[in-house]
Amino acid sequence: MTAPHVPHPIHRGPHPSMAPGFVPPPPPPNVKQDAAFAVRFLGTGTSTGVPLIGCPCAVCQSADPRDRRLRSSLMVRLGGRVLIVDTGPDFRGQCLRHRVPRVDAVFITHAHADHIFGFDDLRRFNTLQGNAVIPCYAGPATLAALHRVFPYISQKRNAQGLYRPLIDFIPATVPFEALGARLTPLPVVHGDIETLGLRIDFAGRALAYLPDVHVIPEATLAQMRGLDLLILNMLRPRPHPTHLALGRALAYAARIAARRTLLTHLSHDYTHAQLLPHLPPTVTPAHDGLALTLA
Repeated sequence: MTAPHVPHPIHRGPHPSMAPGFVPPPPPPNVKQDAAFAVRFLGTGTSTGVPLIGCPCAVCQSADPRDRRLRSSLMVRLGGRVLIVDTGPDFRGQCLRHRVPRVDAVFITHAHADHIFGFDDLRRFNTLQGNAVIPCYAGPATLAALHRVFPYISQKRNAQGLYRPLIDFIPATVPFEALGARLTPLPVVHGDIETLGLRIDFAGRALAYLPDVHVIPEATLAQMRGLDLLILNMLRPRPHPTHLALGRALAYAARIAARRTLLTHLSHDYTHAQLLPHLPPTVTPAHDGLALTLA
């Protein structure tokens, strides 16, 4: 196997829920009402996952569990409610592995297969939650793609009794309130497909999640001030046409200056341990199952 590339040294028509003054409904009575703001990484891998099928490299053959990277997805706990960001093809297994208790809302960053092909598995959470409809927030083009890929999904139960998700598709174009949090869509450049990151403000803390990005526009950077946690795409050490490579990811991290930055959507160019020496103290790679509490 060729040794991993070693980078140069780096110096350290709005929906009602979006209307001004909107007050979200109280949590269902069976949901624990607390102030916890926590995240768990359900997956931190790129579109292929790691290990890659048939790859003999040291990263794909690593025995370190931190190097097993399912497709990127994030679970966010907001005072007893659960927001899922992206439902890739590993979503069902991720829910089982990490005992995801419920899903109160979903945010889809963009419509690439590695971020939406587990969307149908949301139907189980409809059942667990008394057939409650689950809101799904995404950009307009992403919602259109979801309708093309999953034309059978709507808010209404199927007349023939077929087991299908119950979803309320809601365009996310401006900051809005959901699950007691302030959610801000963050437009980014990721190839030629509409792509959003997400800022979440809750309980006096703030995080931003940008799993797939090549360029962060200035207007978006202006919406990312005062972050406690930045979760940022970093595919590999060498440049890529649609994802951030290590040097540019760290440059953005330094400019955004969150209290802590975690790297996600990782390929198989580095093991977790190999990547650590190339990072400044406030930046670390995420790994599947990593859990953090913000408040």
